Amino acid sequence: MTKTQIVEALVEGGKATAGPPLGSSLGPLKVNIGQVVAEINNKTKDFKGMKVPVKIEVNLETKGFTITIGTPPATQLIKNEIGLKKGSGDPSKTKYGVISIEHVIKVAKMKMDSLLVHDLKAAVKTIIGSCQSAGILVDGKEPREILKEIDEGKYDAVIKSGKTEPDANKKAELDKLAIEIKAKVEEVEKKKAEAKAQAADAAPKEAKPATASPAAAKPAAPTKKK
Repeated sequence: MTKTQIVEALVEGGKATAGPPLGSSLGPLKVNIGQVVAEINNKTKDFKGMKVPVKIEVNLETKGFTITIGTPPATQLIKNEIGLKKGSGDPSKTKYGVISIEHVIKVAKMKMDSLLVHDLKAAVKTIIGSCQSAGILVDGKEPREILKEIDEGKYDAVIKSGKTEPDANKKAELDKLAIEIKAKVEEVEKKKAEAKAQAADAAPKEAKPATASPAAAKPAAPTKKK
């Protein structure tokens, strides 16, 4: 029976090195660390700026290896693409950002291996579902509207092309919309903070227990009997 050993590590996308943690774990196994690092960096290059879990299974006899790349949650990838720190707590009412269909395709490609789908179109629809849950518009439209248009075939050409970056004009339009959305979000957050402060001020204050005055606290002097 072939003996194998598994090494797991967390690396920055596209920036794995032969140093720790990979080097110190793989060194004793006498595997070609340079080849391992090169393959990891090639497979994680789309996760730039993010920590990515990797698993290396090493054949202890042949020194061959198999690398499996994990991926962050879809929502994290979406937010990373548009520079968003958090999603909407009420996506049906408040939108927190906007993403292009091209960036949706990019995220879909990243997650393809971990999604239970049979093609890129289905993966794109799954990612758009995540956009809907996070309160993120797609191409400036409600995600459910985009899903309907995908089913109608309106996005077949762009999905088939595999394009992962919008053109300059589209990017400028979406950047402008993103600024408008951000301003609305800040206004909503401001109103929430004000309402919370007003509620705190209106809440009845807990009554403090009455304290006896020093004079009242002294025991009465005993009366002399005649």
